[in-house]
Amino acid sequence: MQQSRGDRAFEEIRIHVHDGLEIYGRRYPAPGSRRRPLLCLSGLTRNSRDFHDLAIALTGSGETSRAVFTMDVRGRGESEFAGDWRQYAVPVEMLDVQDFMAAQQLHGAAVLGTSRGGLIAMVLAAAQPSLVGAVILNDVGPRIEREGLVRLQGFVGGRRVPVSWEAAGALLAEAEGPFFPELGPEDWRRLARQRFNEKNERPAAGYDPALARTFDVLEDGPIPELWGPFDALAALPCLVIRGELSDLLSETTVAEMCARHPNCRSHTVPRQGHAPLLADAVSTEAIAEFLAECD
Repeated sequence: MQQSRGDRAFEEIRIHVHDGLEIYGRRYPAPGSRRRPLLCLSGLTRNSRDFHDLAIALTGSGETSRAVFTMDVRGRGESEFAGDWRQYAVPVEMLDVQDFMAAQQLHGAAVLGTSRGGLIAMVLAAAQPSLVGAVILNDVGPRIEREGLVRLQGFVGGRRVPVSWEAAGALLAEAEGPFFPELGPEDWRRLARQRFNEKNERPAAGYDPALARTFDVLEDGPIPELWGPFDALAALPCLVIRGELSDLLSETTVAEMCARHPNCRSHTVPRQGHAPLLADAVSTEAIAEFLAECD
């Protein structure tokens, strides 16, 4: 099915993955393009709608256009919820991504992962290196700052569903305003349409509240670091994006990532926190240039 959003169309994708759950995705086509396709993976409670503006910019027209795919891993957006919260784990979600890539024949695609999606991208590239041709990590790395993780824990699972889209925008502004100081009321209302699903023309839960159980790691000592999977990306071009105001990915970690990886560069998004929206022209251009070099 084709849906119109903005000035271009995308095709809706629904597949059943390894354990029978239905997974939702989108394909933004770029007819005639021979460039490497891009698959975008969203954060812990986020979904494929996050990448609409970026997909529109990259599919564009002319020689630089490329197809963009987005997907909702289990329990997010329009994908089916898992029956057991323990299935909300990076290795299981990585299998969802593998099945989606196989169904769409995305061998050697570039993978952009925001936050949780970036962790999936790292593990996927380490486990199935032939599937991935380049990696973009949006405000995530092998080391996650406890301060940011505790903040996220505070509203995942406990965030109420607003009664109107106006209230939804206000709720987001209250929770995340300090990390995105340049956004206004209209921006927050637009973001609310991304974060929440819609039912009967009103906001509905955009993710399974059981995802809150995945934060149990905070009670078990140090937060695991993923330098092993990151180091396994050494053969792949890598772009690390960090929000200037991020409390989840530190400048120190970005510097260490670039020092350890032979083909890693970084891009900082000014006046944005976790996670950068990837809708500004400078970030879009940085991503487009990186992907063009990877082609």
